[in-house]
Amino acid sequence: MTLPVKACDLEMLLPQTQCRQCGFDGCAQYAAAISEGRAPINRCAPGGAAGIKKLARAAGLPVCELDPEFGRELPYSTARIRAQDCIGCALCAAACPVEVISGVAKNLFAVIEQACTGCGLCICACPVNAVDMIESNRTWTEQDALAARERYLQAQQRRKRIKDAKTQSVQHDAAMRADILAAALQKASASSPKRN
Repeated sequence: MTLPVKACDLEMLLPQTQCRQCGFDGCAQYAAAISEGRAPINRCAPGGAAGIKKLARAAGLPVCELDPEFGRELPYSTARIRAQDCIGCALCAAACPVEVISGVAKNLFAVIEQACTGCGLCICACPVNAVDMIESNRTWTEQDALAARERYLQAQQRRKRIKDAKTQSVQHDAAMRADILAAALQKASASSPKRN
């Protein structure tokens, strides 16, 4: 059953951590699923009880408890990479939905902690368990959510540009190979003796 609230309105009530704990590929996808009646409002662990109340009010649904299958409400924490354990594989940076992990391949990577959403995806990506979540001793605010959403959208656009450039490069290389092959076949055909 489709709800009488737009997905974009529900999305703005979510914490924008893009953690995927809800079972969807980000806050926008979870909001769309709620709006379309494909998901309940109680799967967002980072939003917790307060977030469920907001979603319930907007969707005209009763307030319910957070589904423990999708996590539990925890204090806001940020990721920190232990320098002595980091192998520089860059998997944490690739997993970060807001691109706040940087470094040099085969060297040290680090988190810009004040911009970290606390999603924990870097923990899952790290093959040597070099990432810790550190309590920030503050509350995740609506301003934090808006800033995180902006960083996420910018990261998505940047990743799309890189992917499009790679696709264009591959297509260009394939076209060049085809032209070279066609020229070589034409030259071979022109230089081969004609049979009578």
